[in-house]
Amino acid sequence: MIYANLSDAESYLGIHPNLDRALRLLTPEFLGTVGTVRQSIDGDKLFVTRFDVQTSTDESRSFEYHRRYLDIFVDMGGTERVDIATPGNLTVHEQHDDYWGCVGKPEQSVVLTPGRFLVLFPGDAHRPGMAVTEPENISRIVFKILTKEN
Repeated sequence: MIYANLSDAESYLGIHPNLDRALRLLTPEFLGTVGTVRQSIDGDKLFVTRFDVQTSTDESRSFEYHRRYLDIFVDMGGTERVDIATPGNLTVHEQHDDYWGCVGKPEQSVVLTPGRFLVLFPGDAHRPGMAVTEPENISRIVFKILTKEN
């Protein structure tokens, strides 16, 4: 997991080539062009979508994790809590493609605000969209980055 300021994105270059491409796109100019329809940057290897959602106080909501993709979350408006857990401490209730849905308790949380980003690597179970205090409307950009072919 990486939690950092957008202005520091390029300091994380060198971890994976597809991640490098996404980190270079964490600019106001590019982020301002992302819409609510999946935007392919490199087919299924790198794509991005904006989600406009309301945060929730429902602590029973599912976690998710992936094995082939990593996610980058960037909140463009509003504030959300993203809960993090180790998959081995959760109970899987749903699995399809590269999605594992799980239930359980968070081990830590990150408060994501505009100007910051969160990288969730394969195996980082996460529960985004949680309210910090009260539910609010947020706009989150999510990059999906392929790190493992199979």
